[in-house]
Amino acid sequence: MAPLAVPRESPYKIKLTAIEQQNWNAEPPDIRCHIFQVLRAKMVLHAAEGWSNDQIARCLDTRREVVSQWRKRFFEERLAGLEERSRPGRPGLFPPELIVQVKALACELPPPITSALPLEFWMN
Repeated sequence: MAPLAVPRESPYKIKLTAIEQQNWNAEPPDIRCHIFQVLRAKMVLHAAEGWSNDQIARCLDTRREVVSQWRKRFFEERLAGLEERSRPGRPGLFPPELIVQVKALACELPPPITSALPLEFWMN
């Protein structure tokens, strides 16, 4: 059996509402915004400009299938479709607050060194 051909032109044409366009063009994404949210927003904005999935994937250095997935979800669910969904599998062992604290601690400089090792030693 021959594999099914994936259409090169998306059936999901994106047209932003006036409110969506106003909200997204008002100010650049917050630096604290999750990088994947920014990437998804760029996919949708390029799709609204009429770009193909192939063009968007090349521009954002991702796979066409990923662009197609997010384009479809936005088409069907609008902004709610771009949110993270729960994933199957075992939940994390540590609460998010603890993970943040550990990462902050890891980013601190080491305590004053009493040995003869230079700071560069600890950075490799």
